[in-house]
Amino acid sequence: MTFFKSFEFRAFGSNHCIPLPLIVNVIISFGAFYVGQQLIPRMKTMFLNANLSGVDMNKRNKAKIPEAFGVVTGCIFLVSLFLFIPIPFMTNLSNGDTGEFPHHKFVEFIAAMLSICCMILLGFADDVLNLRWRDKLYLPTIASLPLLMVYYTNFNSTTIILPKYVSSLLGTSLDIGVLYYIYMGMLAVFCTNAINILAGINGLEVCQSLVIAVSIVFFNLIEIFAGNCKEAYEFSLYIMLPYIGATLALWKYNRYPSQVFVGDTFNYLSGMTFAVVGILGHFSKTVLLFFIPQVINFVYSVPQLFRFIPCPRHRLPKHDPATDLLNYSKTQFRISELNIVGKLCYNIFKLLRLIRFEESEDGTVSCNNFTIINFTILITGPIREDKLNNLLTIFQIICTLFAFTIRYPLAHYFYDTIKQ
Repeated sequence: MTFFKSFEFRAFGSNHCIPLPLIVNVIISFGAFYVGQQLIPRMKTMFLNANLSGVDMNKRNKAKIPEAFGVVTGCIFLVSLFLFIPIPFMTNLSNGDTGEFPHHKFVEFIAAMLSICCMILLGFADDVLNLRWRDKLYLPTIASLPLLMVYYTNFNSTTIILPKYVSSLLGTSLDIGVLYYIYMGMLAVFCTNAINILAGINGLEVCQSLVIAVSIVFFNLIEIFAGNCKEAYEFSLYIMLPYIGATLALWKYNRYPSQVFVGDTFNYLSGMTFAVVGILGHFSKTVLLFFIPQVINFVYSVPQLFRFIPCPRHRLPKHDPATDLLNYSKTQFRISELNIVGKLCYNIFKLLRLIRFEESEDGTVSCNNFTIINFTILITGPIREDKLNNLLTIFQIICTLFAFTIRYPLAHYFYDTIKQ
């Protein structure tokens, strides 16, 4: 079975060829962007009539904004993948290609779309029904099971490459068995929730997702042109390019000032898409490198996420209508009411000056909520919402450049063989 071998095009006069499926995929991606541009504004009234709306707390007028538009982007993305399915798997009969049909690759595509579809369903259910936090943890794990089964049947490689400084003791590699599958399941949970907890201002979820997606595309292209595992990285491109096309259309209407809200649907869709290409494309650890800001935000948020420090329902920045600027939001608690872990977290954050706090004589503490959005406002002072989003997006890009530095120049100092 060939992927249109006789229809490959030379890329910029080089020895590298662009396969026809990739060209078709790019065209479909542009189509996803165009359809999204046309469809999103037409559906705003429909969502408002269905009472799928929210108030933009960071605006003076407090107008109702249609939300959960991630489901529209998700549907456009899925339709794009459905249209693309036949392209890389069509047998080139005119060339007499008698190779066997690549069932393992076909199953990968179907499993990828099944997991993404499950997360769109979960996200939309969350937007409509407001699910509990524990539901957001175990449902992504269940949605990742098709991926893990495909990985088990097609590859079942659970070996990790060890750094040079331990290779003399444990060898150059180690088979960790079922722990590798637990890691991949946790990756799906982390990716789907990490974007969700770094949110709350116009355009931030979409911007960070686009930066991660473009980073994955660049990584895939680098590896393809280096001649490394071409099929795995082409598989990733086939999924990421339509995602970028559909997401760019959403960004046009979600950027400051937002005309639509993306909802949890988009965050779960994005996280699972990144997990899919990382697991089935065999570069899951590299994908995690592109999540450096989300990892930092998660670690910084741990005291509130695990309720060691009281966590309000919303940790959005506080809007000042008089100046139209954002200030950091606060949480209040009594030190005496914290458990040992809570007191330890509070003292460590206070010692490292990671929070701004006020302690009253009766032991009541008022401090900023534990998110890097609020921490950024601590550094900058009151700031406009669009400028805050730009700063966080720039930080995401800087972290991406650092991730590429870790992945290429620095990795060779620690590993003899680079494993994705």
